[in-house]
Amino acid sequence: MQLTENPQISPQELVQLARATMEEAKFPFLASIDGEQARLRPVSPVRVDHFTVYVANLRRYHKTLEIASNPKVELCYMAPSHHQVRITGDAEILSDQVTMKAIWESNPLLQKFVGTIENPQLIIYRIRPTRVRFMKEWALEYHEVPLPEP
Repeated sequence: MQLTENPQISPQELVQLARATMEEAKFPFLASIDGEQARLRPVSPVRVDHFTVYVANLRRYHKTLEIASNPKVELCYMAPSHHQVRITGDAEILSDQVTMKAIWESNPLLQKFVGTIENPQLIIYRIRPTRVRFMKEWALEYHEVPLPEP
């Protein structure tokens, strides 16, 4: 598949299409590396800021070791419309307590399953995008979605 820029879709439209696809899809798949083997699993984001995605995890899960060994990950959202958004990025453990508390307070399901924000098993990964791509239906070409300046 060749990655191309489509002059018919403006950068602003690409951002809007990608965000709408993420909202429609809701639950992306997270790819990580386990030694020499790729691993893929569905995840439930606990927060999304533009294209930065936050994912809850428990330390005992195997992906904890995978991400510690190689924080390069990719998320893939696929909406029922078959639009796709792929977010390539670096996963880091969230240490910002203000953001952690905001995530905790806005997620009753997280509270139900983890019990307390002080649970030592709880990890929130912040996946910072290095690249975002959008594909409309099965168009067989990705469009680079512009990222905001850091």
